[in-house]
Amino acid sequence: MGQPRSPKGRAAEVHRRLQDEYPAAECELDHANPFQLLASTILSAQCTDKRVNMVTPALFAAYPTPEDLAGAVPHELEEIVRSTGFYANKARSLLGMAQRLVEEYDSEVPGGMADLTSLPGVGRKTANVVRSVALGLPGLPVDTHVGRLARRLGLTTETDPVKVERELNPMVSAAERGRFSLRLILHGRRVCPSRKPRCEECVLNDFCPASEV
Repeated sequence: MGQPRSPKGRAAEVHRRLQDEYPAAECELDHANPFQLLASTILSAQCTDKRVNMVTPALFAAYPTPEDLAGAVPHELEEIVRSTGFYANKARSLLGMAQRLVEEYDSEVPGGMADLTSLPGVGRKTANVVRSVALGLPGLPVDTHVGRLARRLGLTTETDPVKVERELNPMVSAAERGRFSLRLILHGRRVCPSRKPRCEECVLNDFCPASEV
């Protein structure tokens, strides 16, 4: 089979091969509902999923609903999330997010992109995580792994995450965008890190423009 030449062709082959490589790709943030995933994703900014998962059991035990979180005492909330870094800003975002859910959305996490990004602490990446993982809606979260691999694979030359997302979206069916992102993230963590990518182990090395094999 010839190597895919166009960005869309490469994206299709990346999707096919990574689907075989990571058939059970799942979001690694522990959550039981859209509200918990939304809070966890806010906490995950510049923090590992593993660390967030160590913090959220206490967070959701103390504040199981948006109403509970909306009424949190700021310094008590800060102490719970302190180990995730930037805890004052994150606590402020969590409070604002919960208060807006209660006041504007009847304590339900909305599905619309404009509605989600109107919540404090929620950008397009967080909104796309919630849409694709918890709400069953199209969403292609672009984090540092997705952006890095998309550029290395020649799918885009953009560096701005929003522009990367808009270039990738037409290359992947709406129903598969979330899984495509999850698999790129897993591949970025396990095989194609920022430093010293393990090209010799990569299932994409025969057509990746950045391959050193």
